[in-house]
Order: sequence, then structure tokens, then C-alpha cells
Amino acid sequence: MFSFQVHHPTTNTAIIADDGTRLTYGDLSDFSGSVNKVIPNRCLVFLLCRNTPGALCGYFSFLTGRIVPLMLDSTINGALLAGLIKTYKPQYLWLPDHRADEFMPAKTVFSGYRYSLVKLETNEGFPLHDDLAMLLATSGSTGSPKFVRISYENLAANAGSIADYLAIGEHERPVTTLPMSYSYGLSVINSHILMGAAILLTSKTLLEKDFWRFVKEHKASSLSGVPYMYKILKRINFMQMDLPSLTTLTQAGGRLSSELVHEFATCCAGSGKKFFVMYGQTEATARMAYLPARYALQKPESIGNAIPGGCFSLVDENGTEIEEHDTIGELVYKGRNVSMGYANGYDDLMKGDENHGVLFTGDLAKRDSDHFYYIVGRNQRFIKIFGNRVSLDETEILLEKIVPECACTGQDDHLVIYITDMNRMAEVKKYISAVTEIHPTAVSVRHCVEIPRNEAGKTHFFLPDIT
Repeated sequence: MFSFQVHHPTTNTAIIADDGTRLTYGDLSDFSGSVNKVIPNRCLVFLLCRNTPGALCGYFSFLTGRIVPLMLDSTINGALLAGLIKTYKPQYLWLPDHRADEFMPAKTVFSGYRYSLVKLETNEGFPLHDDLAMLLATSGSTGSPKFVRISYENLAANAGSIADYLAIGEHERPVTTLPMSYSYGLSVINSHILMGAAILLTSKTLLEKDFWRFVKEHKASSLSGVPYMYKILKRINFMQMDLPSLTTLTQAGGRLSSELVHEFATCCAGSGKKFFVMYGQTEATARMAYLPARYALQKPESIGNAIPGGCFSLVDENGTEIEEHDTIGELVYKGRNVSMGYANGYDDLMKGDENHGVLFTGDLAKRDSDHFYYIVGRNQRFIKIFGNRVSLDETEILLEKIVPECACTGQDDHLVIYITDMNRMAEVKKYISAVTEIHPTAVSVRHCVEIPRNEAGKTHFFLPDIT
């Protein structure tokens, strides 16, 4: 069973926060003991996450005490939160102090590091499956009632595998660039705490000078990001920054263009750093594949191969395993990090393991002769134009060659492309019609000020209808 019981020296630094807070693993253990005296029984708690000491101390405490946290972003809309409370009936909320007043007259029974533990007296306890460790939203969404049920074994397997292939030790210092409520961001925390490393906690963004001051002052050793964050890094001339303590860059959360992979891999190779491209889904706790840094220049379009302890296969439309190279099929993953299944309400939290270690990812992939895997699209990300299947993912990849920001959606016989450069709408329509042979009458190009993204950095397809 996996928990954050401290097996490291209690004097090891666990947290360095941008508000000046420093905590050791001994401090975390003491805090956990205090929290678990207040919550006597195994139950469900909503954890409203921020990259701050209060949120991380609460998370550590709940896992240690076998309390099940449902992870949400701290900025979640009040109406959405109320709906989730009604659906899941948590007994407690662990949330920033300033949000505790929203639940008066509910009682605050404990507080620390600007967080409050609010007890919802109207919600009675209910049974939880003994293996259930936490609930994570799919793709970083906080509005949907659908959550992924993660077990203690899932956490142990994934954190251990990540620590293995990244060679994480207790002297590492990752800086938080992603939300705790997002599986990728949380996996960075899990894998480093497992190894006794110090987490550099900040809510600052890559575009803020204070973020980079914090990175330099506390000698961050690794930085993780989703694709749009690497576009930001390029724009702010990250490759020219003097950051000698930074030794590892990791990327997941979607496909990064092969051009940017090549640029960052080249930069890292020239400065003694390592750049890892990775692939994962919340349904597999976090990560399923990684491309070893030494292959980033040779195979910039590849996700690599399965993480330690996992394995991949490809199946065709009939479920038959594909043995041939360079043949597209659905990517199937097997490993101990595959989640127990989904939950749509509190009565699903007694369910056992429905996946049995096997995940049909919904991603279409191929495998080369060296057994490296390549994602080529998504099962659901297709439309038909006059009877021909069109991959929206591949269309976006084509458009990346001429515009920096785009998103494709649509329905059968109508492809809709959103771009941020109003002056290039005609050019984009002409280009995509020429390279795909889609008739121009089936293509609409629309302008939006920016491509909307969710808190995990993924494109949010509630796009504005602006012509």
C-alpha cells in the first residue's frame, strides 16, 4: 500500500514556498498527525488545490491517514462546487481560508498554513472501497461530475516508475508549474516526495519575473510543462537563460511539435540538461510512456516506450493485436498504474477495480521497427468531409507549419479552424484546402483573441463563434 509515510530523514527539506515557508519531512509528519486527530474515520474530503503549503500539507495528511481526497482547483466556480458537493456528499472540505465563509454556518474544525478544514454536518459518512486513495478529474476538468478512481497501488506504481526513469533522488528540487489538481502536476509532487526531495512551491507563471527569481534563488533542478508552456518558453528566450542548477525538462499533456522537441533537445544537449518527452492519461494515474533524453533528437515525434513496469500493444478495429510495424491501431496499455475506473457520484466509491490493469487509451498510434511508439490521432477526433475521414489532430499539425496558434473542430462535411491572427484567415483556408484537398466550401476559418485552454493547458473546445 502506498502512502507518504516518512521514510526519509525528518530533517530533510520537503517544501520551499514562494511565501517564505520552509517545511521539513518532520514538519509534514507532525501536521499530518494533527489533521488525522480531527478526522477520526476514513471518509471523503474535497481538496481545493493551490500550489501552496496549505494544500500540499493537507494532501500529504489525507493520504497518510487514508482519508480520500477529491482534487479540485481552488478557483472552481461556487455553483459547480455546490453541484459536486451534492453529487459526492463529502464530509469535509479542505480549502483556502478565504473560501471558508462560503459554507457558513458549517464549522471550521482545523486550520493551518492559510487553509481551513470545514465539516459539512449535513453529509453523513458512507463506505469507501478499501483500495481507493483519491479522485482525479479527467483532463484537468473541474466542472464534470466524472472522476477517475485512483488506488494506493496506482500511486505507488506510477510514482516509483517516474522516479526510476528520471533518476530522481533526495537532492532534486522540482518547481511547480502545473496545478496540483491536474494528474501531471500531481505526479511531479508524488514522485519527488516519494524520494525525499524538496518541492519548490509557487503559483507564479512562466511569464512572471518573480517565477524566474524563485527558480534561481532556490536552485530548481527540474521544470515540467504542457505544449503551450514550451511555446511560452521559446517566446521568452528560455534557451538563452543562465540556469545552471536546472538539469531536467519534462513535457507531457499533449503533442509538442517535432520542431520544438528538436529545438529544446538541442538546447539541452548543448547545456548538459536532459529533455524528456512523455505521454500519459489521468486514467493511468499520470504517465504511461517516456522518450529517453538520448533519443529526443533522433525521434522527436515519438512518445518512446512504456514506463518501467508497463507495456504497450496496438489493436485494430476488431480488437486483434497488430504485430506489423508502421501500422496504425488503438494504443493499449497494461500496468499497475491503470486506475480502478470512473466515478459519477458517491455511490460509485465502493466499486472495486473495473479495469484490471488494462487501459484502452482511445489514442491511435503506430510503432516503428525499433519499437518506439508514435501518437497519430484520437479515435473521437475525426470528422468526415464528403465521405472521407479527416483527423482534426493531423490537421492541427499541418497548420502549425504556418500559424503559431490554432484549434480545429467541426462536424461531418464542415471543418472549423480557429486562429488568433485575423489577417491570415484567407491564407489558412487556401493552405488547408490545398494540402488536404478538402473543398473550400467545407472549411470555415474563424478568429478568436486567444485559444481558450483549461487549467491543465489543453484546448477548451467551448470556442467563441466569431467570424
